[in-house]
Amino acid sequence: MVTTRTLKPEGRSAHFNWAALGRVAPQGLVNARLLAHHALQWPARCARANIKSAADDSHSSFDWDPGLAALVTQPLRTPAGDVRVGLRLSGLAILLVRNGAILDVLQMNGKPEQVIGVWIDAKLQALGLRAASDVRLPYGMPDHAIAQGARYDLYLQERELGELARWFAGAAAALEDARERLADLRTSPVRLWPHHFDIATVAALDAPGAEGARSIGLGLSPGDEHYAQPYLYVTPSPRFERLPDAPKPGRWHTDGWFGAVATGDALLEQVNRGQAVLRFILEAVDVGRKRLGA
Repeated sequence: MVTTRTLKPEGRSAHFNWAALGRVAPQGLVNARLLAHHALQWPARCARANIKSAADDSHSSFDWDPGLAALVTQPLRTPAGDVRVGLRLSGLAILLVRNGAILDVLQMNGKPEQVIGVWIDAKLQALGLRAASDVRLPYGMPDHAIAQGARYDLYLQERELGELARWFAGAAAALEDARERLADLRTSPVRLWPHHFDIATVAALDAPGAEGARSIGLGLSPGDEHYAQPYLYVTPSPRFERLPDAPKPGRWHTDGWFGAVATGDALLEQVNRGQAVLRFILEAVDVGRKRLGA
């Protein structure tokens, strides 16, 4: 049986307007997600060109900045102070940011990759940073016309990109809440990873470097080859074979990877979406801890 939690209303998640989600059906975000995923690789290249590599690839990870409603890189050091390069999902715009203030903006709509690269390289070099356009990504990207030279075309995608931004904003708030409520565990910062385009944190159940270390990942994917819509996931590791009932409104995913999943359409059906999101995450973590003996 899954433990039922009574959740206190305070926390970052309570301040997010969960009622605003659903203006676009979760299954209708596929093209917006692909556009945004390709667009995000420009800030990712900026980070890879200018931040020392980390073994866990965290140098290329992104934070969600709620004030800017944008995904921003880790700090890039310049003689005049740190800057971050960001992507505002709503409207698809590249941002240059210092101390939370926007230094410059490039609207991507109607522009091909070559034009975007020229603009970014010029801005980086003016700041004393290395150019980004020659950076080779160490991973493949989903197929899209952008990769074949097409322009970023936001026609009929503005509402979808705004909805995608709200999914990331809500997930970031819920994951930060979950970290606070899992204070007895070591949890990593909430970060977005440009390869899979998911925002996540990992709760460690064992000391760093321990043999066979156990962990539980918790996050949100905006959709992928498994689900053509945003979904929450909680992934205990190592996996366990005997499955209890999944926390509502979720299910167990066992094809290719293992975890509890709550799809966007299932979450939108909940009366109190914010509490349902947080409850699903925490109850799935509880199941993982019990089955992994932690």
